[in-house]
Amino acid sequence: MPLHNRSHNRWHNRFFTLLLACASLSAQAQVSAQDPWVRATVAQQKATGAFMQLTSTQDMRLVQVQSPVAGLAEVHEMTLQGDIMKMRAIGELALPAHRSVVLRPGSYHIMLLDLKQPLSAGDSVPLTLHFEGQGGQRQTLQLQAPVRALGAAPASAGHGGQHH
Repeated sequence: MPLHNRSHNRWHNRFFTLLLACASLSAQAQVSAQDPWVRATVAQQKATGAFMQLTSTQDMRLVQVQSPVAGLAEVHEMTLQGDIMKMRAIGELALPAHRSVVLRPGSYHIMLLDLKQPLSAGDSVPLTLHFEGQGGQRQTLQLQAPVRALGAAPASAGHGGQHH
């Protein structure tokens, strides 16, 4: 085989090896969201919650949320301290590999603050979730979350699932 063909074949093999390595890296860190939804608001209400179930194929953290309907979006948790339910923003939410983390009313959830308009049942809210994994890999997940009426329960209510 001529020298230029052997050199070309080695380059070709390296290229495909690199391509496969990149594909496997992107396949390793996959976060999925099931049943996303946002609670409807009433006139003049400036905040609401977004809820869903998140699952990752490897340890990841939800580190940022954005939505064009809100001036600010934060991950919050609610905890019972004595007889009082308290809500606070948390900097990040851990997503252990292969375990579902449920964001629901009264627990972990996304707060959409400084709303730019009322949200009515049937509307759709764009959400962009930013995740970071060990080693610094990042993933962005874009969702369209339907708005549900104020008293509506999530479609998966009553189904088991671990929340973190």
